[in-house]
Amino acid sequence: MAKLVFERNQSLDGYVDHQAFGPPDPSLFRHFTERVRDLAGMVYGRAMYEVMRYWDDDLPDWDAAEREYAVAWRNQPKWVVSRTLKSVGPNATLVADDIEAALRKLKGELAGEIEVAGPGLAQSVAELGLIDEYRIYLHPVVLGRGKPFFAGPRPRLRLVASDLIVEDVIRLTYVPA
Repeated sequence: MAKLVFERNQSLDGYVDHQAFGPPDPSLFRHFTERVRDLAGMVYGRAMYEVMRYWDDDLPDWDAAEREYAVAWRNQPKWVVSRTLKSVGPNATLVADDIEAALRKLKGELAGEIEVAGPGLAQSVAELGLIDEYRIYLHPVVLGRGKPFFAGPRPRLRLVASDLIVEDVIRLTYVPA
């Protein structure tokens, strides 16, 4: 049975504005490439999916690490939760109705971890009681603005792991309490 995991980079003050962090350290970028490679798949809301579609096409100015990430991302199955999109790109499936049934089916059919991407979607999935783990990649920056990691009510959580990923980024892993 698969686990649904919500994980994002986060500032010390709780925001996940991906543009404010800038390009990741090369070691952190390698970590994320391996992380994507190891997933059973990804579930996106419309907005986050549209951001990530950046990786669908090769750009001439990409370096080898960016090309490697793009290949890993493209190879993963993706499910896009949206009532407004009419179609999605390669290796993606549109989920327009009954998100709970679709996610329960994925959890039952797949093995490994399925990433839940985006705070808004994570809030909806958490309200259904379907998120198995939260992973915060904590960066030593204070943004003062952006989208909060937790978009809605704060769930009761229990810390189960903390890992130094690179020199200044710690991954905190929580499960619902």
